[in-house]
Amino acid sequence: MKPTDLRGILRYIPRFREKTFVLALDGAIVTDDNFPNLLLDIAVLRSLNIRIVLVHGAARQIADLAVERGVVASDFDGAGITDAATLQLSLTAANRLTHEILEGLSANDLRAVSTNAIIAHPLGILGGVDHLFTGKVERVDVEMLQSLLAQGLVPVMPPLGFDGEGKTYRVNSDAIALALAEQLKAAKLIFLTSAIGLMRDGQLLHQIAVSELKQLLTFNSGSLPSTQLSKARHAVAACEAGVPRVHLISGEVDEGLLAEVFSNEGIGTLVYANEYTQIRRALKKDVRTLITLTKNSMAAAELVKRTRASFEKQIGDYFLYEIDKNPVGCVALHVYPEQNVGELAFLFVNPSHENQGIGRKLITYVETKARELGLEKLITLSTQAFTYFEQKGGFSVGTPDDLPPLRRERYDASGRNSKVLIKKLR
Repeated sequence: MKPTDLRGILRYIPRFREKTFVLALDGAIVTDDNFPNLLLDIAVLRSLNIRIVLVHGAARQIADLAVERGVVASDFDGAGITDAATLQLSLTAANRLTHEILEGLSANDLRAVSTNAIIAHPLGILGGVDHLFTGKVERVDVEMLQSLLAQGLVPVMPPLGFDGEGKTYRVNSDAIALALAEQLKAAKLIFLTSAIGLMRDGQLLHQIAVSELKQLLTFNSGSLPSTQLSKARHAVAACEAGVPRVHLISGEVDEGLLAEVFSNEGIGTLVYANEYTQIRRALKKDVRTLITLTKNSMAAAELVKRTRASFEKQIGDYFLYEIDKNPVGCVALHVYPEQNVGELAFLFVNPSHENQGIGRKLITYVETKARELGLEKLITLSTQAFTYFEQKGGFSVGTPDDLPPLRRERYDASGRNSKVLIKKLR
Protein backbone atom coordinates (compact mmCIF):
# COMPACT_ATOMS: atom_id res chain seq x y z
CA MET A 1 0.00 0.00 0.00
CA LYS A 2 1.27 3.46 -0.84
CA PRO A 3 0.83 6.10 1.86
CA THR A 4 -0.45 8.40 -0.89
CA ASP A 5 -3.44 6.10 -1.39
CA LEU A 6 -5.74 8.32 0.64
CA ARG A 7 -8.81 6.21 -0.12
CA GLY A 8 -7.10 3.27 1.57
CA ILE A 9 -6.24 5.35 4.62
CA LEU A 10 -9.52 7.19 4.96
CA ARG A 11 -11.60 4.14 5.81
CA TYR A 12 -9.46 3.54 8.89
CA ILE A 13 -9.49 7.09 10.26
CA PRO A 14 -12.86 6.96 12.09
CA ARG A 15 -11.74 3.77 13.83
CA PHE A 16 -8.36 5.11 15.00
CA ARG A 17 -9.01 8.82 15.62
CA GLU A 18 -8.12 9.79 19.22
CA LYS A 19 -6.97 6.22 19.92
CA THR A 20 -3.60 5.50 21.50
CA PHE A 21 -0.89 3.46 19.78
CA VAL A 22 2.15 2.34 21.76
CA LEU A 23 5.16 1.94 19.48
CA ALA A 24 8.01 -0.13 20.92
CA LEU A 25 11.27 0.36 19.01
CA ASP A 26 14.31 -1.85 19.43
CA GLY A 27 17.47 0.17 19.91
CA ALA A 28 18.81 -1.11 16.59
CA ILE A 29 15.85 0.51 14.78
CA VAL A 30 16.64 4.00 16.10
CA THR A 31 20.07 3.91 14.45
CA ASP A 32 18.90 2.18 11.26
CA ASP A 33 18.99 4.07 7.95
CA ASN A 34 15.21 3.79 7.72
CA PHE A 35 14.57 5.59 11.00
CA PRO A 36 13.95 9.01 9.36
CA ASN A 37 11.29 7.36 7.18
CA LEU A 38 9.75 5.77 10.25
CA LEU A 39 9.50 9.20 11.85
CA LEU A 40 7.62 10.41 8.78
CA ASP A 41 5.17 7.54 9.23
CA ILE A 42 4.70 8.59 12.85
CA ALA A 43 4.07 12.16 11.71
CA VAL A 44 1.31 10.88 9.42
CA LEU A 45 -0.30 9.01 12.33
CA ARG A 46 -0.20 12.13 14.47
CA SER A 47 -1.72 14.21 11.65
CA LEU A 48 -4.70 11.83 11.77
CA ASN A 49 -5.19 12.53 15.49
CA ILE A 50 -3.79 9.17 16.56
CA ARG A 51 -2.07 9.47 19.92
CA ILE A 52 1.44 8.03 19.97
CA VAL A 53 3.61 6.82 22.84
CA LEU A 54 7.16 5.79 21.93
CA VAL A 55 9.14 3.23 23.92
CA HIS A 56 12.67 2.38 22.91
CA GLY A 57 15.17 -0.29 23.85
CA ALA A 58 18.93 0.12 24.00
CA ALA A 59 20.41 -3.39 23.91
CA ARG A 60 22.43 -2.79 20.74
CA GLN A 61 23.83 0.48 22.03
CA ILE A 62 24.71 -0.94 25.46
CA ALA A 63 26.60 -3.78 23.78
CA ASP A 64 28.48 -1.36 21.52
CA LEU A 65 29.27 0.97 24.41
CA ALA A 66 30.56 -1.94 26.50
CA VAL A 67 33.01 -2.85 23.74
CA GLU A 68 34.02 0.78 23.27
CA ARG A 69 34.78 1.25 26.98
CA GLY A 70 36.15 -2.21 27.61
CA VAL A 71 33.45 -2.96 30.17
CA VAL A 72 32.08 -6.45 30.71
CA ALA A 73 28.34 -5.83 30.81
CA SER A 74 26.16 -8.23 32.79
CA ASP A 75 23.00 -7.78 30.74
CA PHE A 76 21.92 -5.97 27.59
CA ASP A 77 18.13 -6.24 27.38
CA GLY A 78 17.04 -5.50 30.95
CA ALA A 79 15.81 -9.02 31.67
CA GLY A 80 18.92 -10.39 33.40
CA ILE A 81 21.26 -9.07 36.08
CA THR A 82 22.20 -5.39 35.93
CA ASP A 83 25.31 -4.56 37.93
CA ALA A 84 26.52 -1.02 38.63
CA ALA A 85 28.76 -0.87 35.56
CA THR A 86 25.99 -2.06 33.25
CA LEU A 87 23.56 0.43 34.77
CA GLN A 88 25.93 3.27 33.92
CA LEU A 89 26.22 1.99 30.34
CA SER A 90 22.42 1.73 30.19
CA LEU A 91 21.94 5.30 31.40
CA THR A 92 24.40 6.66 28.85
CA ALA A 93 23.02 4.61 25.95
CA ALA A 94 19.36 5.22 26.80
CA ASN A 95 19.79 8.97 27.23
CA ARG A 96 21.64 9.23 23.93
CA LEU A 97 18.89 7.34 22.12
CA THR A 98 16.12 9.36 23.75
CA HIS A 99 17.86 12.54 22.63
CA GLU A 100 18.19 11.23 19.05
CA ILE A 101 14.49 10.39 18.98
CA LEU A 102 13.54 13.83 20.32
CA GLU A 103 15.72 15.43 17.66
CA GLY A 104 14.12 13.34 14.94
CA LEU A 105 10.61 14.15 16.10
CA SER A 106 11.48 17.86 16.21
CA ALA A 107 12.72 17.64 12.62
CA ASN A 108 9.23 16.42 11.69
CA ASP A 109 7.54 19.25 13.60
CA LEU A 110 6.32 16.92 16.35
CA ARG A 111 6.45 18.04 19.96
CA ALA A 112 7.69 15.36 22.33
CA VAL A 113 8.87 14.91 25.89
CA SER A 114 10.88 12.34 27.86
CA THR A 115 9.23 11.41 31.15
CA ASN A 116 9.78 9.56 34.41
CA ALA A 117 6.27 8.10 34.25
CA ILE A 118 7.49 4.53 34.79
CA ILE A 119 7.63 3.82 38.50
CA ALA A 120 9.72 0.73 39.17
CA HIS A 121 11.02 -1.38 42.00
CA PRO A 122 13.88 -3.87 42.08
CA LEU A 123 13.24 -7.18 40.38
CA GLY A 124 14.87 -8.64 43.48
CA ILE A 125 16.26 -12.07 44.17
CA LEU A 126 15.09 -14.76 41.78
CA GLY A 127 16.22 -18.35 42.18
CA GLY A 128 18.71 -17.23 44.76
CA VAL A 129 20.26 -14.65 42.42
CA ASP A 130 20.12 -10.93 43.17
CA HIS A 131 19.31 -9.00 39.97
CA LEU A 132 20.72 -5.82 41.52
CA PHE A 133 19.73 -2.80 39.39
CA THR A 134 17.30 -4.63 37.14
CA GLY A 135 13.85 -3.25 37.73
CA LYS A 136 10.24 -4.24 37.25
CA VAL A 137 7.35 -1.93 36.41
CA GLU A 138 5.38 -1.19 39.54
CA ARG A 139 2.94 1.26 38.02
CA VAL A 140 2.52 3.83 35.27
CA ASP A 141 1.71 7.48 35.92
CA VAL A 142 -1.31 7.35 33.64
CA GLU A 143 -2.59 10.79 34.62
CA MET A 144 0.67 12.42 33.53
CA LEU A 145 0.78 10.59 30.21
CA GLN A 146 -2.89 11.24 29.41
CA SER A 147 -2.32 14.93 30.08
CA LEU A 148 0.66 14.99 27.70
CA LEU A 149 -1.26 13.09 25.01
CA ALA A 150 -4.21 15.47 25.33
CA GLN A 151 -1.80 18.33 24.60
CA GLY A 152 -0.65 16.65 21.40
CA LEU A 153 2.75 15.67 22.81
CA VAL A 154 4.52 12.39 22.09
CA PRO A 155 5.89 10.81 25.29
CA VAL A 156 9.25 9.12 24.71
CA MET A 157 9.95 6.36 27.20
CA PRO A 158 13.50 5.03 27.75
CA PRO A 159 14.09 1.50 29.09
CA LEU A 160 14.44 2.88 32.61
CA GLY A 161 12.28 3.07 35.70
CA PHE A 162 12.43 5.23 38.80
CA ASP A 163 11.45 4.57 42.39
CA GLY A 164 10.24 6.93 45.09
CA GLU A 165 13.75 7.37 46.48
CA GLY A 166 15.20 8.67 43.24
CA LYS A 167 16.93 5.44 42.23
CA THR A 168 17.04 4.36 38.59
CA TYR A 169 16.60 0.80 37.36
CA ARG A 170 17.20 -0.85 34.02
CA VAL A 171 13.82 -2.19 32.84
CA ASN A 172 13.10 -4.40 29.83
CA SER A 173 11.56 -2.19 27.12
CA ASP A 174 9.07 -4.91 26.10
CA ALA A 175 7.75 -4.95 29.67
CA ILE A 176 7.45 -1.15 29.68
CA ALA A 177 5.56 -1.23 26.36
CA LEU A 178 3.19 -3.86 27.76
CA ALA A 179 2.51 -1.84 30.92
CA LEU A 180 1.89 1.34 28.92
CA ALA A 181 -0.44 -0.36 26.43
CA GLU A 182 -2.43 -1.94 29.25
CA GLN A 183 -2.69 1.13 31.47
CA LEU A 184 -3.39 3.57 28.63
CA LYS A 185 -5.94 1.17 27.10
CA ALA A 186 -4.11 1.35 23.79
CA ALA A 187 -5.83 0.26 20.60
CA LYS A 188 -2.55 -1.15 19.31
CA LEU A 189 0.84 -2.18 20.62
CA ILE A 190 3.35 -2.26 17.77
CA PHE A 191 6.79 -3.82 18.21
CA LEU A 192 9.29 -2.59 15.59
CA THR A 193 12.31 -4.83 15.30
CA SER A 194 14.91 -5.99 12.78
CA ALA A 195 12.81 -9.09 11.98
CA ILE A 196 10.04 -9.04 9.36
CA GLY A 197 7.58 -10.44 11.90
CA LEU A 198 7.03 -13.48 14.06
CA MET A 199 8.48 -16.57 12.38
CA ARG A 200 7.43 -20.18 12.96
CA ASP A 201 9.75 -22.82 11.51
CA GLY A 202 11.13 -20.20 9.17
CA GLN A 203 7.71 -19.08 7.87
CA LEU A 204 6.16 -15.69 8.61
CA LEU A 205 2.97 -15.79 10.66
CA HIS A 206 0.79 -13.12 9.06
CA GLN A 207 -1.84 -13.29 11.79
CA ILE A 208 -2.41 -15.51 14.81
CA ALA A 209 -4.98 -15.63 17.60
CA VAL A 210 -3.61 -15.02 21.07
CA SER A 211 -4.90 -18.42 22.21
CA GLU A 212 -2.97 -20.13 19.42
CA LEU A 213 0.21 -18.18 20.14
CA LYS A 214 -0.07 -19.02 23.83
CA GLN A 215 -0.31 -22.72 23.00
CA LEU A 216 2.67 -22.38 20.68
CA LEU A 217 4.77 -20.81 23.43
CA THR A 218 3.69 -23.47 25.91
CA PHE A 219 4.12 -26.61 23.84
CA ASN A 220 6.30 -25.74 20.85
CA SER A 221 8.36 -22.65 21.64
CA GLY A 222 11.31 -24.22 19.83
CA SER A 223 9.55 -23.47 16.52
CA LEU A 224 10.00 -19.75 17.22
CA PRO A 225 13.38 -17.96 17.05
CA SER A 226 14.83 -17.43 20.51
CA THR A 227 15.29 -13.73 19.72
CA GLN A 228 11.52 -13.36 19.29
CA LEU A 229 10.32 -15.17 22.40
CA SER A 230 10.21 -12.01 24.52
CA LYS A 231 8.08 -10.17 21.95
CA ALA A 232 5.78 -13.18 21.57
CA ARG A 233 5.29 -13.55 25.33
CA HIS A 234 4.62 -9.86 25.81
CA ALA A 235 2.20 -9.90 22.88
CA VAL A 236 0.21 -12.64 24.61
CA ALA A 237 0.26 -10.76 27.90
CA ALA A 238 -0.90 -7.56 26.19
CA CYS A 239 -3.85 -9.26 24.49
CA GLU A 240 -4.84 -10.95 27.74
CA ALA A 241 -4.65 -7.56 29.46
CA GLY A 242 -7.17 -6.06 27.04
CA VAL A 243 -5.08 -4.71 24.15
CA PRO A 244 -7.05 -5.87 21.09
CA ARG A 245 -4.22 -5.87 18.52
CA VAL A 246 -0.46 -6.42 18.83
CA HIS A 247 1.76 -6.11 15.77
CA LEU A 248 5.31 -7.36 15.27
CA ILE A 249 6.87 -5.73 12.22
CA SER A 250 10.19 -4.68 10.74
CA GLY A 251 11.25 -1.13 11.46
CA GLU A 252 13.68 -1.32 8.54
CA VAL A 253 11.01 -1.30 5.80
CA ASP A 254 10.31 2.02 4.14
CA GLU A 255 6.67 3.03 4.74
CA GLY A 256 6.22 -0.21 6.66
CA LEU A 257 4.42 1.25 9.68
CA LEU A 258 1.72 2.84 7.52
CA ALA A 259 1.38 -0.34 5.45
CA GLU A 260 0.83 -2.35 8.63
CA VAL A 261 -1.73 0.02 10.10
CA PHE A 262 -3.63 0.98 6.96
CA SER A 263 -3.90 -2.22 4.94
CA ASN A 264 -5.52 -5.63 5.36
CA GLU A 265 -2.43 -7.66 4.57
CA GLY A 266 0.12 -5.60 6.53
CA ILE A 267 3.83 -6.40 6.39
CA GLY A 268 4.44 -8.42 9.55
CA THR A 269 2.54 -10.37 12.18
CA LEU A 270 -0.76 -9.46 13.84
CA VAL A 271 -1.67 -11.07 17.16
CA TYR A 272 -5.35 -10.54 17.89
CA ALA A 273 -7.29 -10.92 21.11
CA ASN A 274 -10.85 -11.17 19.85
CA GLU A 275 -12.75 -12.21 16.75
CA TYR A 276 -10.67 -11.03 13.83
CA THR A 277 -12.52 -12.48 10.88
CA GLN A 278 -16.15 -12.99 9.98
CA ILE A 279 -18.38 -13.96 7.09
CA ARG A 280 -21.51 -11.87 6.68
CA ARG A 281 -24.30 -11.45 4.16
CA ALA A 282 -23.69 -8.62 1.68
CA LEU A 283 -25.90 -5.55 1.72
CA LYS A 284 -26.83 -3.17 -1.09
CA LYS A 285 -24.16 -0.75 0.07
CA ASP A 286 -21.59 -3.54 -0.55
CA VAL A 287 -22.20 -3.73 -4.32
CA ARG A 288 -19.39 -1.31 -5.04
CA THR A 289 -17.09 -3.29 -2.75
CA LEU A 290 -17.91 -6.54 -4.57
CA ILE A 291 -17.17 -4.95 -7.93
CA THR A 292 -13.89 -3.38 -6.76
CA LEU A 293 -12.78 -6.55 -5.01
CA THR A 294 -13.31 -8.83 -8.01
CA LYS A 295 -12.89 -6.58 -11.06
CA ASN A 296 -9.44 -7.95 -12.00
CA SER A 297 -10.64 -11.53 -11.70
CA MET A 298 -13.73 -10.78 -13.80
CA ALA A 299 -11.57 -9.04 -16.41
CA ALA A 300 -9.36 -12.14 -16.60
CA ALA A 301 -12.45 -14.36 -17.05
CA GLU A 302 -11.65 -16.23 -13.85
CA LEU A 303 -15.08 -15.17 -12.63
CA VAL A 304 -18.19 -14.66 -14.75
CA LYS A 305 -18.63 -10.93 -15.32
CA ARG A 306 -21.50 -9.44 -13.37
CA THR A 307 -23.04 -6.01 -13.73
CA ARG A 308 -24.01 -3.67 -10.95
CA ALA A 309 -27.66 -4.40 -11.76
CA SER A 310 -27.16 -8.16 -11.43
CA PHE A 311 -25.42 -7.71 -8.08
CA GLU A 312 -28.21 -5.48 -6.81
CA LYS A 313 -30.90 -7.90 -8.00
CA GLN A 314 -29.39 -10.86 -6.12
CA ILE A 315 -27.45 -9.11 -3.36
CA GLY A 316 -29.00 -11.38 -0.74
CA ASP A 317 -27.18 -14.34 -2.32
CA TYR A 318 -23.70 -12.88 -1.69
CA PHE A 319 -21.46 -13.15 1.35
CA LEU A 320 -18.31 -11.24 2.27
CA TYR A 321 -15.30 -12.53 4.18
CA GLU A 322 -13.88 -9.71 6.30
CA ILE A 323 -10.66 -9.24 8.22
CA ASP A 324 -10.98 -6.46 10.77
CA LYS A 325 -14.08 -5.25 8.91
CA ASN A 326 -12.27 -5.09 5.56
CA PRO A 327 -13.50 -7.44 2.79
CA VAL A 328 -10.87 -9.80 1.36
CA GLY A 329 -13.09 -12.51 -0.14
CA CYS A 330 -16.61 -13.30 -1.28
CA VAL A 331 -18.92 -16.10 -2.38
CA ALA A 332 -22.54 -16.54 -3.46
CA LEU A 333 -25.23 -19.14 -2.90
CA HIS A 334 -27.90 -19.17 -5.60
CA VAL A 335 -30.90 -21.37 -4.83
CA TYR A 336 -33.10 -23.24 -7.33
CA PRO A 337 -36.05 -24.19 -5.11
CA GLU A 338 -37.93 -26.30 -7.69
CA GLN A 339 -35.02 -28.72 -7.90
CA ASN A 340 -33.96 -28.22 -4.24
CA VAL A 341 -30.45 -27.39 -5.49
CA GLY A 342 -27.99 -24.69 -4.48
CA GLU A 343 -25.18 -23.24 -6.57
CA LEU A 344 -21.91 -22.16 -4.97
CA ALA A 345 -20.78 -19.28 -7.18
CA PHE A 346 -18.45 -16.29 -7.37
CA LEU A 347 -15.86 -17.67 -4.95
CA PHE A 348 -13.00 -15.18 -4.72
CA VAL A 349 -10.12 -14.48 -2.34
CA ASN A 350 -7.87 -11.44 -2.65
CA PRO A 351 -4.41 -12.58 -3.87
CA SER A 352 -2.83 -10.93 -0.82
CA HIS A 353 -4.71 -13.44 1.37
CA GLU A 354 -4.35 -16.61 -0.65
CA ASN A 355 -3.07 -19.84 0.94
CA GLN A 356 -4.59 -18.96 4.31
CA GLY A 357 -7.58 -21.29 4.12
CA ILE A 358 -10.10 -18.53 3.40
CA GLY A 359 -11.46 -20.19 0.25
CA ARG A 360 -12.12 -23.41 2.13
CA LYS A 361 -13.90 -21.49 4.91
CA LEU A 362 -16.17 -19.82 2.36
CA ILE A 363 -16.98 -23.18 0.76
CA THR A 364 -17.80 -24.66 4.16
CA TYR A 365 -19.94 -21.65 5.01
CA VAL A 366 -22.02 -21.98 1.83
CA GLU A 367 -22.38 -25.72 2.34
CA THR A 368 -23.62 -25.12 5.88
CA LYS A 369 -26.13 -22.54 4.62
CA ALA A 370 -27.32 -24.98 1.96
CA ARG A 371 -27.86 -27.71 4.55
CA GLU A 372 -29.77 -25.26 6.76
CA LEU A 373 -32.07 -24.59 3.82
CA GLY A 374 -32.66 -28.31 3.41
CA LEU A 375 -31.12 -28.45 -0.06
CA GLU A 376 -30.29 -31.87 -1.43
CA LYS A 377 -27.39 -30.94 -3.68
CA LEU A 378 -24.78 -28.26 -4.15
CA ILE A 379 -23.36 -27.50 -7.59
CA THR A 380 -20.57 -25.25 -8.77
CA LEU A 381 -19.10 -24.41 -12.18
CA SER A 382 -15.47 -23.68 -12.86
CA THR A 383 -13.13 -23.23 -15.82
CA GLN A 384 -9.85 -22.95 -13.91
CA ALA A 385 -10.29 -23.99 -10.28
CA PHE A 386 -12.16 -27.28 -10.65
CA THR A 387 -9.35 -29.32 -9.04
CA TYR A 388 -9.53 -27.01 -6.02
CA PHE A 389 -13.22 -27.76 -5.55
CA GLU A 390 -12.54 -31.48 -5.84
CA GLN A 391 -9.60 -31.53 -3.43
CA LYS A 392 -10.67 -28.91 -0.89
CA GLY A 393 -14.45 -28.93 -1.15
CA GLY A 394 -15.22 -32.59 -1.72
CA PHE A 395 -17.03 -32.01 -5.01
CA SER A 396 -17.24 -34.62 -7.75
CA VAL A 397 -17.24 -34.09 -11.50
CA GLY A 398 -20.71 -34.02 -13.00
CA THR A 399 -22.23 -33.13 -16.35
CA PRO A 400 -24.34 -30.25 -17.65
CA ASP A 401 -27.33 -32.57 -17.29
CA ASP A 402 -26.96 -32.17 -13.50
CA LEU A 403 -27.83 -28.48 -13.75
CA PRO A 404 -31.34 -27.15 -13.05
CA PRO A 405 -33.11 -26.21 -16.33
CA LEU A 406 -32.77 -22.46 -15.77
CA ARG A 407 -29.08 -22.79 -14.99
CA ARG A 408 -28.58 -25.12 -17.96
CA GLU A 409 -29.96 -22.47 -20.30
CA ARG A 410 -27.45 -19.89 -19.08
CA TYR A 411 -24.67 -22.48 -19.19
CA ASP A 412 -25.30 -23.23 -22.85
CA ALA A 413 -25.63 -19.54 -23.73
CA SER A 414 -22.36 -18.55 -22.00
CA GLY A 415 -20.09 -20.64 -24.22
CA ARG A 416 -17.59 -20.98 -21.33
CA ASN A 417 -17.78 -24.78 -21.33
CA SER A 418 -17.22 -24.81 -17.58
CA LYS A 419 -16.77 -28.04 -15.71
CA VAL A 420 -19.78 -28.93 -13.60
CA LEU A 421 -19.10 -30.21 -10.10
CA ILE A 422 -21.63 -31.55 -7.65
CA LYS A 423 -21.82 -32.45 -3.97
CA LYS A 424 -24.72 -34.34 -2.46
CA LEU A 425 -25.82 -32.97 0.87
CA ARG A 426 -28.13 -35.81 1.88
